Amino acid sequence: MGSAGLAEAAPSPQVPRRLLALYLLLGFSAGLPFYMFNAVLTLRLARHGIDIVLIGFFAWVALLPTFKFVWAPLLDRFDVPGFGRYWGKRRGWIMLSQLGIFLSMAAMAFTSSDRSLPLTALFAVLLAFWTTTLEVAADGWRIELAPTKAEQGPMVAANLWGYRSAMVAAGSGAVFVAGQLDWTWAYLVIAFAAFLPFPILVATARDADHDGRRSPALVTGLIASAIILLGSLLVTAIVGWALLAAAAQAGVTSKTNVTPLVLALALLPFVGLAIALPRIRPMRADAPARRSAAIGPYVDIFWRFGYATLPVLAFVSFYRMGDVMTLTLSHPLWNARGYSLNQIAMADGAIALLASMAGVALGGWMAARWRMGAALAGGAIASAFGNWVFVWLWKVPPSDFVLYVAAGFDQFAHGLEGAVFVVYLSLLVNPRYPGAQYAFLSGFAFLLPRLLAGAAGSIQQAIGYDGFFWLSGGLSAAAILLLPFIVGVKARLAEDA
Repeated sequence: MGSAGLAEAAPSPQVPRRLLALYLLLGFSAGLPFYMFNAVLTLRLARHGIDIVLIGFFAWVALLPTFKFVWAPLLDRFDVPGFGRYWGKRRGWIMLSQLGIFLSMAAMAFTSSDRSLPLTALFAVLLAFWTTTLEVAADGWRIELAPTKAEQGPMVAANLWGYRSAMVAAGSGAVFVAGQLDWTWAYLVIAFAAFLPFPILVATARDADHDGRRSPALVTGLIASAIILLGSLLVTAIVGWALLAAAAQAGVTSKTNVTPLVLALALLPFVGLAIALPRIRPMRADAPARRSAAIGPYVDIFWRFGYATLPVLAFVSFYRMGDVMTLTLSHPLWNARGYSLNQIAMADGAIALLASMAGVALGGWMAARWRMGAALAGGAIASAFGNWVFVWLWKVPPSDFVLYVAAGFDQFAHGLEGAVFVVYLSLLVNPRYPGAQYAFLSGFAFLLPRLLAGAAGSIQQAIGYDGFFWLSGGLSAAAILLLPFIVGVKARLAEDA
């Protein structure tokens, strides 16, 4: 399965430790902010007494990565002015993203009272955008650096160790600081921690294909970054204002079920490509759609896999269901069950960190050594039980033991599942378009889960916390039913291969 661009089973040299250390760092950079616009934000809103349905809507901020394919081709095509001159394309985008992450999180810190929910949403969206941009640059670089399945396994494990340990550090650290001080200090502490890799990247050696000097490149890059960041703030504010005004004009309130509309709009580009499949398959290499900088990378996916693209997309859309939906309501569940901020901080701390790292290590090993179908099945089963453990937590009397066992099992299961899944998606990517195609596939993988997560509050009100976690675990397990349709999928070779 998946001879898409990466060799699946060919032997390869041992991955250099410097690359593993690099991707541990990059995973840490992306993982710290992710929790801050997701699980920590939902807990913050819950502590401020915000309605559970509105909290569910905030989970739609995490939909933004689904649309990263819109701007991902820019990262493959252009350098960041200044930074790219010395550090190269990938590191330049990563450095710009870190500046955006720091400033967005600082803004969330100084609006942490949540008295203006539109303002909270604005800075959460900006934080999600720059976090996603960092991931696009890092994923594209990883696929370029690791051309075989055997190399992908350890690099993905290192990246996810950094990512999930940072999520744990952000979750437990932010909640602990909020419990001792307040939410402003919680976000500021994580903002400064997320910024630490920036000076490390500044100190790294010049890219081999560039001949600029460090100091002028840094100054030019900072000036260009200020302009880009200000522009992104203005565009996001204008678009957000227009959307809110349109929603108000249409009579949309917190009680309006907008999930079907959001789902329809989000699916449009994917459905459009699927409908065009009969025309895409016979396209020649010089066809405008295949040569287009904007849509060429995505047309290439459908051209290479043909009609098998459809079951592959269906599979990936179910596979991470449990992980995403657990992240949305696990913290409000703990809050509703009466656990204190200090107890939650401990659950999200050392216990979750050790469990997550163990799960990622096992998942990376499985992805590199097992047949991919078996590894994917193991991940889906683990994810299902990682959700169902919260049904047990909801039904038994609260205690430290119950909370820590549930949190630990959840992190282990979803760490294992995540490592297998990243390797699988990487095997589908054409090395010609690593950033754009990985963004497209991973974005689609989280579309349906995050849409349902946005409706999590409404679902919980209808079927309760126990029903919600039974449902989310069952949806993850359902991905196994699609495995027979994808395990034999082979990519069509390009004409010049």
